[in-house]
Amino acid sequence: MKLANHKTIIYMVYAILTVLILNTKSMAQDSKVYRIAKIQVDSMQLDKYKTALNEQMSTAIAVEPGVLSYYAVSDKKVPSHITIFEIYASNAAYNYHIQTAHFKKYKETVKNMVKSLQLEDVNIILSSKKPGL
Repeated sequence: MKLANHKTIIYMVYAILTVLILNTKSMAQDSKVYRIAKIQVDSMQLDKYKTALNEQMSTAIAVEPGVLSYYAVSDKKVPSHITIFEIYASNAAYNYHIQTAHFKKYKETVKNMVKSLQLEDVNIILSSKKPGL
């Protein structure tokens, strides 16, 4: 009888530890900030805008550990409609990012190029990619 109880207790401890580990991993993922920026750029200034965006993105990735990735794409039919998918390690990382000199320089540089900006916070619900990407 004691052996059965001992096995039950071990199983319960194992189950509890598994749940705690999975929840910890889940909570770590949840701390990331996923944001989509939808930007309409003055089409006459699109090349200047892309240059400023590239400088800001490259600098942020190089010098800010909390800026994890950027993906900037444009609409094939309307290239001045830009969508950026941004991933930050946390809210603190994002808040730090928007206070940096390179981000403020970008905002000042593009202020007369951007016709509209819409920011959306999103959650990752699924992800699938080739190994190594």
